[in-house]
Amino acid sequence: MSVLLSRLLADDAALPKDAKDAAISGLTADSRQVKPGYLFAALPGSRVDGAQFIPQAVEAGAAAVIAGASAAAAPASSILIKSANPHQLFARIASRFAGSQPDIVVAVTGTNGKTSVAAFVRQMWQSMGFRAASIGTIGIVGPEGEEYLAHTTPDPVKLHHALAGLAQDHVTHLAMEASSHGLAQFRLDGVRLAAAGFTNLTRDHLDYHPTFEDYFAAKMRLFSELLPQGAPAVINADVEIAKDVVARSKAHGLDIFTVGEKGGDLKLVSCVRDGFGQRLVLATKNGQHEIYLPLVGDFQVSNALVAAGLVIATGGEEALVLHALESLKGAKGRLDLVANSARGAPIFVDFAHTPDALEKAILALRPYVKRKLAVVFGCGGDRDKGKRPLMGAVVARLADIPYVTDDNPRTEDPAVIRAAVMAACPGGIEIGDRALAIRTAVEALQEGDILLVAGKGHEPGQTIGTKVLPFSDHEAVEAAVAGRDYHG
Repeated sequence: MSVLLSRLLADDAALPKDAKDAAISGLTADSRQVKPGYLFAALPGSRVDGAQFIPQAVEAGAAAVIAGASAAAAPASSILIKSANPHQLFARIASRFAGSQPDIVVAVTGTNGKTSVAAFVRQMWQSMGFRAASIGTIGIVGPEGEEYLAHTTPDPVKLHHALAGLAQDHVTHLAMEASSHGLAQFRLDGVRLAAAGFTNLTRDHLDYHPTFEDYFAAKMRLFSELLPQGAPAVINADVEIAKDVVARSKAHGLDIFTVGEKGGDLKLVSCVRDGFGQRLVLATKNGQHEIYLPLVGDFQVSNALVAAGLVIATGGEEALVLHALESLKGAKGRLDLVANSARGAPIFVDFAHTPDALEKAILALRPYVKRKLAVVFGCGGDRDKGKRPLMGAVVARLADIPYVTDDNPRTEDPAVIRAAVMAACPGGIEIGDRALAIRTAVEALQEGDILLVAGKGHEPGQTIGTKVLPFSDHEAVEAAVAGRDYHG
């Protein structure tokens, strides 16, 4: 397939003067993947400027190159398009090159809960008879199965290729996670969004964003720049920053839909724990509704309400949406009850890797603990170092038996990471080997205990150095319960 460069540029940029139109057969931001007829995006990055690879791309046959405004002239054999925002231009070009998208696409952002909300929206649409899918941290999940992704929000070429593939597979409804990285790097530009949701905002990714305000501003791009005027903005009204999100959304001319105890459109009147589920009373403009939500934790109530709001706001019949809440299943690695120990102690796996998420996961399980609550956790390397003592302090304060282990140390010394956590968790049991930490915790469980294994959730690997080694918390727990060693 080839598309004329002028058509891909549309109104976002013009062909350079005297340049002849070119047929573009592919797109890439990696000079090593360039083939004859490709468009190469020489994108400036935090560590490397793609402009330095323009000669290699042209030598490989690139018909056109997108680069920043300061880029030097490209060799005469290709067309150079300079842009003040090459990331955004490339994303829009990727959208036009791929072509089709599902009819209704919604995106959800926030620090925590994105994966659950996207999964819940997909499940509700499926229960209503639509061919639905979701894209995010756990990959692409659709009617034909699952595909793992390296990033929560894929790069524009992969993202728009996936959207086109889903549309060709007759998927009409799609729920996406919108990460702060993806928003800041303009990866979602070109996605035709019908609505967006906001869950919460707490400390995360301050290794990438210079300030918390910059982190928030990246999230807000979803509402202030990507959603068309008049589209619904579904907002969890119970978080402190909700007023600011509402104000920014109103300023952009969005239709506000709030949920939660303070919600004006889908209000939580009451919530009573019932086994590993909760009985909710919800109020809408059509009256009150009593439902059973088969999920653990207040945070899952918030996630479910944001998801329901997105489905209702995009045309879902209210009665069907609320009924669908009663059959929701948690996303993989989100307070997953993986197994019970030999003495009957439940063992949960959760993706919690921020202080707030860890606190919420522990508090969600605390009401079920009859004896002691144990937590296996760690912190990732090459990421925000400031949250390590915060996470250690959370577990020290809320858990009975903390086990401090390795998460994804990446290129940092794992012992240094653990030391930063242990400094705020002096009673913690330090076991660097994650599989051994899990087995030790499982074997120590008594009747009435609960174990939470936190940090990696659904992830199928552990990043040590620059390599990703096979590792699954789910499999490690199952092996420990069976009395087997686990080596990934």
